[in-house]
Amino acid sequence: MSEAPIFHSKYSYHHDGKAQQLDIHEILVKRSRLGIFLSYFMVVVFLGTNVYFVTTKVFCILILTFFEVNIRSIWSILVCFLLAKFLHYNPVKKERVVIMPAFGVQLETHYWSGRIVRLFVPISKILSSMLNECVTPVTCYWSLALLLRDEGELMLVFQLIRFVQKLQPPLKMLVPVWKALRAAINCEETSIT
Repeated sequence: MSEAPIFHSKYSYHHDGKAQQLDIHEILVKRSRLGIFLSYFMVVVFLGTNVYFVTTKVFCILILTFFEVNIRSIWSILVCFLLAKFLHYNPVKKERVVIMPAFGVQLETHYWSGRIVRLFVPISKILSSMLNECVTPVTCYWSLALLLRDEGELMLVFQLIRFVQKLQPPLKMLVPVWKALRAAINCEETSIT
């Protein structure tokens, strides 16, 4: 059964449970074409400034004036900032949770670059799923986590790779995924006993 999608200012949620064996939940990140264009434009500017520095390095060594040294240091700071931003820039396109009650849960992260990261968690390893309220000094958001057997930490569903942009969808999008996970876990527990 396919439910009506839920829309938010930054995210959209889609549920596809047509097949009895699969229950697919997707959270998509909305991104404007202007934002995509600007991100690629900044990469071109970054590469252009590096080419400029390589070609003008000989001239800067020959003509060392105070003015040129200051401009060069400002440009180098800007290039270092762009490099740091580029290295941290790994935007998530969508996250998908595929629940297979007989087998387990597959977590997928799709990036704008085309890269896909998949992780499979067997249903026998999942003890419970829970919604956590994460409070920081600046903001408060909700996260969906799995409590796994023989693990010391919770596994966050919408953060497969550490130190990469993680999604923070609103609670109204996390609740249907949480309920489906709970139903799949309880179904497995009742069939064992």
